[in-house]
Amino acid sequence: MSAAAAGPLAGKRILVAKPGLDGHDAGAKVIALALRDAGAEVIYTGLRKSPEFIVRVALDEDVAAVGLSILSGSHQELAREVLEGLRAAGAGDIPVFVGGTIPPQDRAPLLEAGVRGVFTNDTPLAQMIDELARALA
Repeated sequence: MSAAAAGPLAGKRILVAKPGLDGHDAGAKVIALALRDAGAEVIYTGLRKSPEFIVRVALDEDVAAVGLSILSGSHQELAREVLEGLRAAGAGDIPVFVGGTIPPQDRAPLLEAGVRGVFTNDTPLAQMIDELARALA
């Protein structure tokens, strides 16, 4: 068994998604690698996916969590659309996390909408992994 397979996210399937028109995915790829190194099986959607597509992939892949990487400033709307889509599909129990360029004043509204965690560009990877592991335990 590799070290990653025994990591804090071992056995968890996590979807990393890039909703909307944002064309920058370097950060999402760093997150995907960090999740993989922590033992998760990562499904990455690629760029410019609709909330509907993300919900469908989350359901099809039977994921434990969805991570949305958003740099475009549309995080409020896109996160709500994904959350609403999951709820409408009967999968509202799948936790959704948001990361990227998130202004401090937008954190509380995202959490109130149902997002389980908000990670900004300056969140240490170890902290993100720890928070995910606790949320998915």
